[in-house]
Amino acid sequence: MNDNDQPFTLSLNKRDNPPGRFWADDDFPAVGDEPADVNAGLTDLGFIRAAIRRSTRFLGAMAVAGLLIGSAVYVTSPHAAQASTTLLLTIGPEATPSSGIQDDATIAQSRAVAGLVLHKLRLSQSASSFLGSYTATPLTERVLLITVNAASSGDAVIRANTVAAEFLRYRAQQLNAAQQQMFIVLKQQVDQAKQQVNTIKSQISRLSAQPPSPAKQATLTKLGGQLEQANTTLVQLQQSVNATRATTQETTASQIGGSGVLDKAAPVPPHSKLKHLILYAAIGLFGGLVLGLAIVVIRALTSDRLRRRDDIARALGAPVKLSVGKSPLSRWRPGRRGLAAAENAGIRRIVAHLGRAVPTRPRGGTALAVVPVDDPQVAAVSLMSLAVSCARQGMQVVVADLASGAPAADLLGSREPGVRPVSVHDARLIVAIPEPDDVVPAGPLGGASVQNQRSPFTEAVTAACASSDVLLTLAPLDPSLGGEHLASWATNAVVVITAGRSSWTKIHGVGEMIRLAGTRLVSAVLVGADKSDDSFGVVPTSEAGHDAQAVKEDPHLDGEDLFITADPGTDGRWSRHR
Repeated sequence: MNDNDQPFTLSLNKRDNPPGRFWADDDFPAVGDEPADVNAGLTDLGFIRAAIRRSTRFLGAMAVAGLLIGSAVYVTSPHAAQASTTLLLTIGPEATPSSGIQDDATIAQSRAVAGLVLHKLRLSQSASSFLGSYTATPLTERVLLITVNAASSGDAVIRANTVAAEFLRYRAQQLNAAQQQMFIVLKQQVDQAKQQVNTIKSQISRLSAQPPSPAKQATLTKLGGQLEQANTTLVQLQQSVNATRATTQETTASQIGGSGVLDKAAPVPPHSKLKHLILYAAIGLFGGLVLGLAIVVIRALTSDRLRRRDDIARALGAPVKLSVGKSPLSRWRPGRRGLAAAENAGIRRIVAHLGRAVPTRPRGGTALAVVPVDDPQVAAVSLMSLAVSCARQGMQVVVADLASGAPAADLLGSREPGVRPVSVHDARLIVAIPEPDDVVPAGPLGGASVQNQRSPFTEAVTAACASSDVLLTLAPLDPSLGGEHLASWATNAVVVITAGRSSWTKIHGVGEMIRLAGTRLVSAVLVGADKSDDSFGVVPTSEAGHDAQAVKEDPHLDGEDLFITADPGTDGRWSRHR
């Protein structure tokens, strides 16, 4: 819903709308009938991508910070020296190839071996911490590489040699223990076979002492066969055990005697410091980038600040009829300042939109209020640029700056309270700035409760407006003060919102204050809109607009619009007329 960039001409001799109708009669809804949907927008990949694009500078800063931190960690951390030794191990008959060397590597990195090394070297550190200082890596099915880190090369060599020696000794003890355990099992088998033979012999002896009988003879014959079979089994078992014992002894001796140090420990040449620095820096950069992405995504998902045109329209209760890109007035961005910033394409589009929003009347003056919700700078530059354009067209223009610090008047070099003429770019304007303690200054239109006590500032503004054509007001609204005074400054209002700066509650509150004041909320201007936002910025309902509904409910209006004129009957003061 963007206006084009065509220049505007403000005319006071004809209406923008045909008689009896408002621009909002059929297009936009009454806000009172619209549900307050805070989470109207959908969170999708496009939303996340837009959040990441908006945070490219932050992500770049996080990546650079991670890179610097990674580099600093490498530079400041002590670099350990290394020494390595290789062992040639004779492996026993294994069911799976290379499983034996893997088992030996695991044993070499066990707490038992680490404890033996600590005891041997009389070191006070724990076995767990010492285990982290060395590694055992199989190179082949018989070669094991042990690499040890230490504070110096000498310590690394000593520790590597000690680890190798204690591992070989511990491994030999384990092989001997396993052999002895096997011998015990074999002896138990032989003893059981002998016990079986002795049991049968005892039965035969007891049976031989009994009187002869056919049953006795049959039993003796049976026991004799069992004894012969038991003796045969015993002989075979003894032969098998003897062979197994011999084989086991031979294998164990081969594993112990055939294993030893292949290469004694020697210092390992240090790796390139530049490579390590690049590695640490790359890890830091990646970590910083990932952390930055996490922060951006979480912040986008948890933020209550509105960015989409549809969400802002719902909250404000008015259409977003113009959206422009990022503001050129950011203090972080180099660019023109003051009224020179109005040459920016985005500012020119805002000025053109404000010119079309100024109500044109058949007679008398006209008034428009620009209400910034967050940052007043863009609204101030746009409003003042519009005022200068109107003055160059020969109109008498009054600019009222009700914002704290008078950002609009400051563009002309005028920040002192009061009502005074100012010349800029061959154009003459009247600038009105209230006193600092006048937080809700009354305007020249009257009709509001704040007009009950007219201040000298109000009288001065009224006198200036008596002979002027256009009254342009920069009027931020504060919920703690209300917006009732806005009706005394303008009949129409345009809200300027910066994407991602204000919450749903704040935007909705500004819209309600404008409507409660009785001022017509024409539209909103969105600054810093995302390129990925495809929403229309309208309030989606089929019911008539707020102003149009008011006309239908009052038959005396007869479709007549409001206009402002200098009424001689009120001492030249501006007043509201139908």
